[in-house]
Amino acid sequence: MSSKSFTVGLKSKIKSFKRIINVDPDKSLSIRSFLIGSICQKVSIAENVLESEDVKNSILTCRKLGVKIIKIKPQKYKIYGKGLGSFYAKKNTQLNFGNSGTLARLLIGLLSTTPNIEVKIKGDHSLNKRNMKEVIKLMSKFGAIFLPKNKFKFPLKIISTSYPIGINFRAGVSAQVKSAVMLAGLNSFGNTNIIEEEKSRNHTENLLKDNTRAIKIFGDKKKLIKIYGKKHLDPINVSIPGDISSSAFFAALTLLNQNSSIKIRDVGLNPTRTGFYQLLKKQNAKIKFMNLKKKNNELRGDIIIQSSKIKPIQASKKYYVNSTDEYPILFVIAALTKGISVFNGIGDLKNKESNRIKEMQKILKQIGVKTVAHKNNLKIFGKGMIDASNKKINVPNLGDHRVCMSSFILAILTGAKTKIKNFETVYTSSPSFLNIMKKLGAKFEIEK
Repeated sequence: MSSKSFTVGLKSKIKSFKRIINVDPDKSLSIRSFLIGSICQKVSIAENVLESEDVKNSILTCRKLGVKIIKIKPQKYKIYGKGLGSFYAKKNTQLNFGNSGTLARLLIGLLSTTPNIEVKIKGDHSLNKRNMKEVIKLMSKFGAIFLPKNKFKFPLKIISTSYPIGINFRAGVSAQVKSAVMLAGLNSFGNTNIIEEEKSRNHTENLLKDNTRAIKIFGDKKKLIKIYGKKHLDPINVSIPGDISSSAFFAALTLLNQNSSIKIRDVGLNPTRTGFYQLLKKQNAKIKFMNLKKKNNELRGDIIIQSSKIKPIQASKKYYVNSTDEYPILFVIAALTKGISVFNGIGDLKNKESNRIKEMQKILKQIGVKTVAHKNNLKIFGKGMIDASNKKINVPNLGDHRVCMSSFILAILTGAKTKIKNFETVYTSSPSFLNIMKKLGAKFEIEK
């Protein structure tokens, strides 16, 4: 898989399809498996790992920090953990997080409380623009130092603390920040208490849950996560399900494309990630979850979707935390559904790989769809299924995989002549995206 830059060109509508597919493995779980496996004792195993750019960067970074990771066969790895606080790097070693906000925030959590760490950290062009203020402020409470002072974007230097003390933290909507605090707390003296009033992704808790000496979770609606510092972690053995965020793009295409149906096999259906599907079911979408089972404390199963006549979307802010990655494709669904759709509580989308509200507004405007954004919400004046074969969509180099994928779906549903630059960024999360689209009958050209 090459990460050389390329543009995708599209100009024709997709026909009806009825297919069974498998999507790429879950990115969030793949990255977490390597980071958590690295701080466990003995050998952890991760299989059905997503082999995308973000995950490869995670493996590379762990190896740079002295962790032995061996690939047994495609998508299956052994991680030779040496326990908490065992990361090691020469002074001023440079760590590159690529495009991954997950890797950046979680690893900052781990490095902050690992003794004798003094490293330089950076990301790619897109990640270097993202604000890391919240995670930096919290890690400073544990005792870590970040240089230059009062700078909250990469590149930065991190100097860990050799005497980290557990903290109390009231979690917001960011699962990455919550995870960073949990991981920092594991190697701190005393306890770290995290109060969670809004449920965000709980993959980190699920992977650690069986290590009951180190973590206990109390309550359900209002949750207390208690991390007991300096306890040994037993190895993990993880089999990773399909990525529910990647599946959303194929689901959206099927819902809006006439006489189509799809079955997506063995997808992670963690309730903290199903907001996209719950929201669309409320708007009359024909979506079913089947063959449910639990593995590694994670729910998984098949998703069955059929073409549907959807009502305009009314998304209150409670949906945001459980479907953050899917908002660009929700905007496409809203644009191609007759009536006014409203999305509330989405201000945080400005600090993703791109400003996803502004960029999706620009894209929808190119096919004549009116949108109005306020500080924390977006109104989309949906036109229904339109023929845009006489219109053009140009997507600039944004470094945002979700915007690229959403624009692709918009193009093949409307027939707009479309050029999507920087499409290689889709490989960060969904390397099989174009292959699956080809299987479903989408026609496109790759321009180097």
